[in-house]
Formats: sequence, structure tokens, C-alpha cells
Amino acid sequence: MNYTYITLALYFLLMLAIGIYAANKSTSSLSGYMLGGRKVSPQVTALSAGASDMSGWMLMGLPGAIFVSGFSTIWVAVGLVVGAWANYKLVAPKLRIYTEVANDALTLPDFLSQRFHKKDGVIKLVSAVVIIIFFTLYTSAGLVGGGKLFQSAFNLDYQLGVFVTMFVVVAYTLLGGFLAVSLTDFVQGVIMFVALIMVPIVAFNHFESAETMMNYSLEAIPTFSSSLDNLTVLGLLSSLAWGLGYFGQPHIIVRFMAINSVKNIKTARRIGMSWMSVTIIGALATGLTGVAYVNKFNVELKDPETIFIFFSNVLFHPLVSGFLLAAILAAVMSTISSQLLVSSSSLTEDIYRVYSKKTLSQKHLVNIGRVCVFVVALVAAGIALQPSSSILSIVSNAWAGFGAAFGPLILFCLLWERVTYNGAIAGIITGASTVLFWIFVPVFDDGSTLSSVVYEMIPGFIISSMTIWLVSLWNAKPTKQITAEFNAVNQTFLDSVS
Repeated sequence: MNYTYITLALYFLLMLAIGIYAANKSTSSLSGYMLGGRKVSPQVTALSAGASDMSGWMLMGLPGAIFVSGFSTIWVAVGLVVGAWANYKLVAPKLRIYTEVANDALTLPDFLSQRFHKKDGVIKLVSAVVIIIFFTLYTSAGLVGGGKLFQSAFNLDYQLGVFVTMFVVVAYTLLGGFLAVSLTDFVQGVIMFVALIMVPIVAFNHFESAETMMNYSLEAIPTFSSSLDNLTVLGLLSSLAWGLGYFGQPHIIVRFMAINSVKNIKTARRIGMSWMSVTIIGALATGLTGVAYVNKFNVELKDPETIFIFFSNVLFHPLVSGFLLAAILAAVMSTISSQLLVSSSSLTEDIYRVYSKKTLSQKHLVNIGRVCVFVVALVAAGIALQPSSSILSIVSNAWAGFGAAFGPLILFCLLWERVTYNGAIAGIITGASTVLFWIFVPVFDDGSTLSSVVYEMIPGFIISSMTIWLVSLWNAKPTKQITAEFNAVNQTFLDSVS
């Protein structure tokens, strides 16, 4: 009896069952489908935000990066932890208050248009286009993870793995919307947490001591002190800059919009940061013990990003292996479902509803949202069909795109009353354009791009911030009504933390 397949089948059935449950609870209106009616608990908010954030790169990309970059990967982890904490502190509370005040905004583009009292303005279209472009790319990274899982763990066709992953995620996302995504993320977050504690501990037990394990690791990667000696300022900043991306990730900050009370964000932060700290340490430990194990036992590992899969199959009983492989699927699908829903929200609420000439019922909008989920998933699957794609590289590109396009603007909108509508539009365009230029335009003689010098997040974030600031100062001040609304949000925030 193949226990691994049975475990995975039970996992798939659980996800679909949650989708059916959520479909009966929260899909009668667009607000329920897109934000769960703003009734999500802090526990579900925290693990949902974490699971949708970390995705397949946590269990595959980050451990694999240890093989390539060694201890320098730690600085990426440090940047992520600091950025996530700052996101909870600077963005979460005020965004939760502001989006409800701003005519119950359901999406990030909707909030931005309401923030400047430009209902269905150009900013909706511009931000929705940016979301759809980068999320289609981001979703493809998750599907690459699913394809690699099926190929490496079961010797199945890579393309088949991509489409199986897509089918299951699309099924429960179509059925239950945001509530289904949040509840499945919660379950998936628990699975990821347990797996990232279990795997490195069991792998470590194959060595006599920590010193022995490190000796085997250092046969392939430089020592920590050597990595510090070789670390450049630009290299350090590029790694830490991952943390800046949190302020602009629509699939993460939408969780803050849906929590049941702004006062519960503190609880969500404590749970979320504890979960994140343990799982990131577990991912790094998986990569480090993986390097040592491969060297000690002379294992041929074709793709370093599959070290977690390798450990799952080699070190555990098939029943446990099924659970651990389900953890990878959990990481992959939690992020894909969140990204599909946000993309669908933008297509439905920010493009279709705005430019449709008809009076649209809530049921009709929900159905359109479901169609959009399927369309975005199909396009992302097409991109993911190339098996040579690196999960971490795709994620880093999309992460930078969102971080530069929306990160500075979200901070300005919540912290500076002087920001203007034209400044906001200019910031989105320059941030996204800078990232795309940095990634794709070959500027050096050997055909390499500027991203080989410094992570595109840094120039994108700086240029977007400067553009917002300068254009806003050049424009006339916001109206008294906008300023009064900004001050009211700040007062509500102060009251909530007092």
C-alpha cells in the first residue's frame, strides 16, 4: 500500500472540503467572497498571512539557496523577518481602519482610489494592471514548485504536476473565495510549521555532532566568517532589501483588511512573527543539513531546490513522507490561492465592474470573480511549463515588482497626509517600470542586466519614493475633506492602541 499517495489524497480532499464549507458561508456577496466579510480571527489572519507569504520558496527555494550562496542567504532571512514585523506595526492597523472608512474598499486599487476620492479613477486601472502582471508571474513560481514536487517525489511528468497543482487550488478558491483561502492557509501554515521543525531535526540525527555536520557542510560552502569577508555593501543591501517588499504585497496586506478588529492585530502580529521566525530558521537548517548530508553520503542531487523532497522520501516512513510532501503542496497552494484571489479581485472589482455599462448584481460579480481565477491560473500555468525556471528567482522578481510599485505608496498614504493623487500614480508607474528595466534590459556588454549588480527592489523603492514625494509637493495640497479623513483615521488608530 502506498501510504504517501493516500496521505496526499486525504490532504487534497481536506482542501476541497474547506472550499465547500466556505462556499456556504461567505460567497453571497462580493465583500464576503473577496474579504470574508471582514470577520477573520487574528489566529487565522496570522497564519494565513504567513503561509501565503512564504509559499514554495520557503521549503524549496530558501533551502536550495544555501547550496548556491551559503551563509549569505541568512541576510535574506533577516531582512524578511524585520520587514514582516515592520509591516505589522506600520501598515496593518491603519490600513484596516482606512479601508473600512474608505467606503469599505475591498481591494488595494479600490483603497487607493477611495483614499484620494477618485472613484473608479485611473489609479484603479494602473494598479490593477500592475497586480495582474506581477501576480501572474508570481503564481507561475508556485506552479513551478508543484511541478518539481511531482517530478522529483513521484517521477511523474513535470507538466502534469503543474496542472494537478493548478486544478486543486483553483477548485477550492473558486468555491469558497477569501474565507476558503484563509482557512486552508491556516491549516497549511500548521503543516508547514511542523514539517520545518521535523525535517532538519531528523536529518541532523545522522551526524555525530553539530561540529561533524558543519565540517561536512563546509566542504561545499564557505565558512560564515569567509562569507562576511566576501560580503559587499551592495550584496548585503540586496539581501536585506527583501524586507522592503512586505509593504507592497497585495496578497499579504489584504489579510490586514479582513481581520475582525484592529485591536486584534497585536495578537496576530505575535502569532505571525513567532510562526515566521521558527519556519525560516527551519528552512535555513534544512538547507545547511542538506549540504552536509549530500557530502557525507555522496548523494547526487540534480536540483538543490528539491532537498526537502529528498529528505522527505529518504528519512521517513511513507506515511510521514506523505505528510511532509503535503507541506510543500501546502506552501505552494497557500500562496497561489491568495494570488489568484487578489488577481481575480482586481479584474472583477477594479476593471470589469468599473468599465461595465450594466448594473451588476452581487451574484454576477462573484461569478465573474470565479472566471477570472481560472483565467489567471491558466496563463500562469503556461508560463510555468518551462521546468528550468528557478522558484526563488521568479519570486524575487515579482516580490520586487510589488514592493517597488506599492510599498512606498502604501506607506505614504498611511503616514503622510500631503501625498497627492498624481504623486500616487507616478509612484506606481516609476516603481514598476524601474524593476522591469532592472530585470529585463541588458545594459552590459555580456548581455547581463542591472539586477546582477544590485537587487531591483532597491532602485525601484527609492525612485518610487522620490517620485511620490516630489510630485506631491509640486501638486496642490489635498482637499480639506481628504485631510480630515486622514486625521480621523489617525485618531481612531490612537484610540485603538491606547
